[in-house]
Amino acid sequence: MVRDVAFGQYFSEKSVIHRLDPRAKILLLIAYLVIIFCTFNYFSLLIVTIFTVLMIMLSGVSPKFYFKSLKVIIFIVIITSVLNLFYGTGEPLWQWGVLKITLNGINRAVFVTVRIVCLIIASSCLTFTTSPTELTDAIERLMKPLNKIHFPVHEIAMMMSLALRFVPTLLEETDKIMAAQKARGADMDSGNLIARAKALIPILIPLFVSAFRRAYDIATAMECRCYRGGSGRTKMKSIHMSMRDAVAFVLTALMILGVILCNLFITAVI
Repeated sequence: MVRDVAFGQYFSEKSVIHRLDPRAKILLLIAYLVIIFCTFNYFSLLIVTIFTVLMIMLSGVSPKFYFKSLKVIIFIVIITSVLNLFYGTGEPLWQWGVLKITLNGINRAVFVTVRIVCLIIASSCLTFTTSPTELTDAIERLMKPLNKIHFPVHEIAMMMSLALRFVPTLLEETDKIMAAQKARGADMDSGNLIARAKALIPILIPLFVSAFRRAYDIATAMECRCYRGGSGRTKMKSIHMSMRDAVAFVLTALMILGVILCNLFITAVI
């Protein structure tokens, strides 16, 4: 069901990752996403995987929510893995016509699958452990130098925060609309692809209407509170780096160093 999708939600806990500075979490996530695509052998991939498991454990969020966040892309992961399985070069282990499976193709499929899964888990960890308000403040602080060239930093950060906040809301609204349409006798699970696509029309139209209504309500509420952008605004909670953020940077640096050393001294398999 749509309500089982957990991506974009925030869980209020008191874990180590929750207490990290949101700017540090964003920078660490960027470094993690870069290094995950620099894994060229199974030892470096293992280091990244262990780091990902450690991230889940320290987040204080139940692993089942991470698995729920993977439901959104499980079909894409399967298709991508299968395509890479037949895309490898070298001596074929199995062949049927133009289709062939090689050792290089198997390695490609494994690496692509693990990389995508780790990428989604790391991105989910950021949204699970960081509130939309903290994300807005962090993005605005990190992009603050762009103010000198009159880049709308605060507005961009606010839009990104609202978009993340609306993900679980719209998913919940979609689930309610689907339940209401099924109660009225709508059949969305049978028929060919075209019939199923037509069955989505009674869901998409009220969903768009609800989304525009919510956007209008938020705009009205912001105007009633005299919202005028980032100029002259103060923060109720100031964010600052601490010793735990330094430890997080050191651990991430060690992980990156381990991946680099594995790539230098161990033969690549892809």
